[in-house]
Amino acid sequence: MKRVPFACIAIACGIWGVSDQALADSAFASQSRWMTGDWGGLRTDLLQQGVDIKLGYIGETATLLRGGYSGAGHPTRYTDQFSIGADIDLQKLWGWADAAFSIAVANRNGDTLDDDINDPRASGLGSVQEIHGRGSVTRLSELWVSKGWLADTFNLKLGRMASSDDFASEDCLFQNVAFCGAQPGNYVSSIHNGPISSWGARLRYRVAPDWYVQAGAYAINSENLDNSNGFRLNPNGTNGGQFPVELLWKPTLDGLPGEYRLGYYKTTAAVADVYDDEFGKSAAISGNDYRKRDRRDGWWVVAKQQLTDVGGDRSRGLTLVASATFHDRQTTPVVGYQKVSMVYTGPFDTRPQDELGVGIARMQVSSRFLRNAKNANELSGLTYDDASYVPQQHDQYQAELHYRVHATGWMSVMPNLQYVKDPGGVKNVDDAWVLGLQVQSQF
Repeated sequence: MKRVPFACIAIACGIWGVSDQALADSAFASQSRWMTGDWGGLRTDLLQQGVDIKLGYIGETATLLRGGYSGAGHPTRYTDQFSIGADIDLQKLWGWADAAFSIAVANRNGDTLDDDINDPRASGLGSVQEIHGRGSVTRLSELWVSKGWLADTFNLKLGRMASSDDFASEDCLFQNVAFCGAQPGNYVSSIHNGPISSWGARLRYRVAPDWYVQAGAYAINSENLDNSNGFRLNPNGTNGGQFPVELLWKPTLDGLPGEYRLGYYKTTAAVADVYDDEFGKSAAISGNDYRKRDRRDGWWVVAKQQLTDVGGDRSRGLTLVASATFHDRQTTPVVGYQKVSMVYTGPFDTRPQDELGVGIARMQVSSRFLRNAKNANELSGLTYDDASYVPQQHDQYQAELHYRVHATGWMSVMPNLQYVKDPGGVKNVDDAWVLGLQVQSQF
């Protein structure tokens, strides 16, 4: 017997003429796309006009089960992000062909378990809570317009944005940052992933139906990281630029979608060498300032392919993702990153939208960065237990296993188990086991 909603007890449904669809789109209805519902049909009307209002929340909890630097108790840390914005199809709204506008604001808060896992004297190499970072602050994360010509063969995007929105982009289906989003921004200090935005431009050209070439130019401005500059549009403080190019292939293989990216970037902001002083000697031994270099570059490759479906249902099945990035050895502590991950959507017929995911990643530390720490410790004669010792960082490995439950149309809950081998690449720190929980909701 079909359960009747409380709002329709007695003959209310018949009296007021409430449809099944209206009930489905009411606030907190499990079938609704939004927690607050369709606002009496207003959101659907706006979507039909090209206006997609976005109100979202992500919360991530992480508990240290075993290992790590702290070595005592089971600390738990929580971080979250609220976001508000709108994506507007200007062709639907104003008849401006192949044009779009986006605005978004993000608010981040909370603490990270990485402070308990890593040696505080060492540079961090990853994060078990990908939503944490860049301070507890509200920021303008998107303010851009795009326009296409010749049936969108050419497309130009201008405004405030992050290069990670278009270059080296990957889905964010995991809680560990090693499996989430564009990776160059996680390891190259002058490249900033969202929600940090900067003035920039991206030009894309469609070479063939599923082949694209794109290039971008983005301002590098370290002042954008300041909490007090979350909404500052003034470009003062710009100290360089980031210039990525990418070849993008989006094929359908055996009826299943894929996405393949090969890209290169160059930046012009001055950064310190990880080893040399101004004379090309070891700065740790000479005591001189580290040499400043005004150019760095790197490249990436990303491959994503759905491999299976379920009885012809392409919304379900196994998707494989493999990616790697390689960075400038003179200025970047992490010179290489490699990962492979798999996500199976709809593992059970009764749970067609749930996701089972697993991934493993490696952060490859620069041999020059490691040698610099060794030189500093040999010169000082300090050992690991001394407060001023410089931790010697090697490669770090991370893994995650998760199951995402789509509890309603507007909320998902994802418990996960993470493993961090040699946290921060420091072999003196015990391997860490972390229990995580991510909650996502669309208001």
